[in-house]
Amino acid sequence: MPETATRPLVDPPARSRFAQWLPTAVDTRIRVFAWISFVLNVVIIATGGAVRLTGSGLGCSDWPVCVPGSLVPTPELGIHGVIEFANRTISGPLLLAAVGVLVLVWRMRRTRRDLFVIAAVIVALVIVQALVGAFVVWQELAAALVGFHYTVSVVIVCIAATFLVRMRQPGGERVAAAPRSFAILTHVTGLALAVTVFVGVLTTAAGPHSGDDDVIRTGFDASILAHVHSWPGYVLGTLALILAVSAVAQRLPQRGWTIALLGIIAVQVIVGVIQARNGLPEILVGIHMVLAALSAATYTALAMNLRRPVR
Repeated sequence: MPETATRPLVDPPARSRFAQWLPTAVDTRIRVFAWISFVLNVVIIATGGAVRLTGSGLGCSDWPVCVPGSLVPTPELGIHGVIEFANRTISGPLLLAAVGVLVLVWRMRRTRRDLFVIAAVIVALVIVQALVGAFVVWQELAAALVGFHYTVSVVIVCIAATFLVRMRQPGGERVAAAPRSFAILTHVTGLALAVTVFVGVLTTAAGPHSGDDDVIRTGFDASILAHVHSWPGYVLGTLALILAVSAVAQRLPQRGWTIALLGIIAVQVIVGVIQARNGLPEILVGIHMVLAALSAATYTALAMNLRRPVR
């Protein structure tokens, strides 16, 4: 009787045969581009704040050109045109960095689908952000659009921080890496942070720094909103302190991130109190805006470390 063939009757799918050739490790190029993308997304928040706080919001009165007939600011626009155009210029390298990450993880889209999806979302949001910036100019710094513009930037920073965390970890199934009570407290802290940032955006939008001397804010009372903004801020600070103490007491692996979050929020509270008591000086308002984004990014890193890869 003939021997039975040992070869499988059906060849494995092509995807399985070539899976071994697909990259799974995150190389140096991806790390460099990912960090550049993150840093530039924070920088553009700072420069965007400078545009608004120096009254340069309409330094370039059109988009995508600066003024009709000129892509770059003309001498008549003065320093306001230069500041606004400089902020726009950062959008180019920022988009290139985001696209660079997406291109580099393209070959990993099957082995590290998480990284590919995150990179794609960042590219999409950067494009959306540029379009929102155009409407901000066309609508002459409408408060709602300005606030939405900043909020999208904070969201992009958080997603970029998510990529930075995930690229340092292997892919695959993830399991809990912290006690359930600690995870719940972390999520509650995240909710307090989101409320604080949201009310802060409303407060800044209603404040005196509209982005142009001819744009006068009406509607919300900024002085009342400043007090309302402080309430979730103090709750957030208290929760961050409890979170850090809990992590240190239990010697949890997330304790470093909780301490970092507590430190940034503490500085943020101090800056907020000083600026409120000194008539909202521009430099402190700008620092407050950047710290809010860094607080959100630090919390994101903490939340992403609540679960760990099985491998």
